[in-house]
Amino acid sequence: MTDGRPCKVCNFTRQKSYGVVVPSLDELKKKGCEFLGVNQTDPVSVVLEGDGTIVEDQAYFLCLPFNTKFMLLHDKETWVPARKSKQKHLSQAWMDSCYSAKKCAFLCFVVLFTLTAVDGGTAWMARESVLLEADAVDSSILAAPWWNLALQLKQDLASIILMSEGDLQSLVDAPCSELASALGFQEKKTVELQETLQRVLDRREEERQSKELLQLYLKAVEKEDRQQEDASTPSQQGAGGVDLPDGMEVDSASGFTSRTLMVLKGKTSPETRLSTEDLQVVVSRGLEAMQQVLGWDIARTTTLLQACEAELSTRLKQIRAMQSISSTQQDGSRQEESAAMATHGSS
Repeated sequence: MTDGRPCKVCNFTRQKSYGVVVPSLDELKKKGCEFLGVNQTDPVSVVLEGDGTIVEDQAYFLCLPFNTKFMLLHDKETWVPARKSKQKHLSQAWMDSCYSAKKCAFLCFVVLFTLTAVDGGTAWMARESVLLEADAVDSSILAAPWWNLALQLKQDLASIILMSEGDLQSLVDAPCSELASALGFQEKKTVELQETLQRVLDRREEERQSKELLQLYLKAVEKEDRQQEDASTPSQQGAGGVDLPDGMEVDSASGFTSRTLMVLKGKTSPETRLSTEDLQVVVSRGLEAMQQVLGWDIARTTTLLQACEAELSTRLKQIRAMQSISSTQQDGSRQEESAAMATHGSS
């Protein structure tokens, strides 16, 4: 039996990743389904996590280095680059933070409603049994930073909305029994108030962290785009009169470049990655010829050809539409010139 090979396997969101030691590709699928919670009877496919290359050949699997990271796909899951996946999750986090901001406002409203719900909202202010006499209050309590806040809250419940995070934190940290005495509440109701205020503070902190994370990500993306533009500029200027780069050599047996063959065999939705010229060549070859070139069965080759034909048809329609617009603009320019010349001649 072949010795086990250490590798990693993750799901299509990259949120779950496990290390496994397997001797074969089939065993990788089996253990991957087990760890990722996928039904082992469901059909799954294995791709390289880095670029989405489909791994179906056992010999190719054995040629890969140790600790290669694979992605397990099932049902309608597709591979996407890590950058887009991260952007997607961050966008979701940003939407969640916006929802959290709305929820904070709602929690503030809940606090006010909770406070005013005790005996109609005003009866507690009339209870002489809970009114504090000035000479009965400990001087250390009067010096506490939350004391004035509690009195302010007792006089006007709506003032809680205008309090800063520091003020809210002071009320949360205040001793429960002393805060209950200052507000004229029962201790149970005071505990609920402090817990609600803590949730408001937690929501605000989550929103702040989400905004900072999104800003950092946008700055990193902008910096990366600038670096890519700077790197591509000199290569475009010196593109004339040089040897063909790697991947542009034409395979004598198939007539395709090595890059085109790699895209056709190893990429997801290869029709979107090929040029219009390559699509025309693929469609013109036909089913039997492409089946021999790719070494696939009829069903898989047919699916690829249908996708290429649809993509080619869409692109040709776009080209014809652009040509029609350009022709219309040129005819309009000629008519304007003719009219101008006729006006000039009559004058």
